[in-house]
Amino acid sequence: MKIGIIGAGNIGRVLALRWVEHGHEVLIGNSRGPDSLADVARETGAKPAELADVVRGAAVIVVTIPEKKVLDLPAGLFDDVPETTVVIDTGNYYPRERDGRIDGIESGMMESAWVAQQIGRPVIKVFNNIYADHLRNLGKPEGTPGRIALPVSGDSADAKAAVMQLVNEVGFDAVDNGDIDDSWRHQPGTPVYTKDFDTEGLKAGLRKAERARTPQWTASDKSPGSFDQPA
Repeated sequence: MKIGIIGAGNIGRVLALRWVEHGHEVLIGNSRGPDSLADVARETGAKPAELADVVRGAAVIVVTIPEKKVLDLPAGLFDDVPETTVVIDTGNYYPRERDGRIDGIESGMMESAWVAQQIGRPVIKVFNNIYADHLRNLGKPEGTPGRIALPVSGDSADAKAAVMQLVNEVGFDAVDNGDIDDSWRHQPGTPVYTKDFDTEGLKAGLRKAERARTPQWTASDKSPGSFDQPA
């Protein structure tokens, strides 16, 4: 399977590494161009490429960049991407630390629904509630007792099924959390955010989630600050 990854940060690198290990053709790109990704290529086995080539012909595209950077993606990047292509969004909205105010999200839109609106394609939300080093180091073979589970949200059953298999290849169980409008259940501030639950623990945490965004995860008049000093 050809997989294109937009973003070469910690999450993108881990996904590239694991999927290359499973025999997929993985292309990876960022805003600085392929020449900046030599170290990533050596580390992961993925092929650095321009963003247009990352998305061209891919069966799965992963958007794994800061939320605010979605607005900086090249205009029309997804225009020729077939409707059958699965698009994964791993992002989170950090208004006080990094992203500043995004009005659509602040007014109640789900984070990944906002991403989908910007790129003009429906997305599947996954890999957003786990630390990158846990994603790299805590994956286990299928069937291992206590295997960590990750929530998967999206509107297409077929797309979710494909993504859940990719989650399994990375070393985690996958739990169907419903439609993209249900993805608030694993956004920052919820009981499952950055928690390494097994399947039953994850399902329980998703049920306990409350939709209201707490002040910690809402933009302030001084947003953004930094992760060391949130605004």
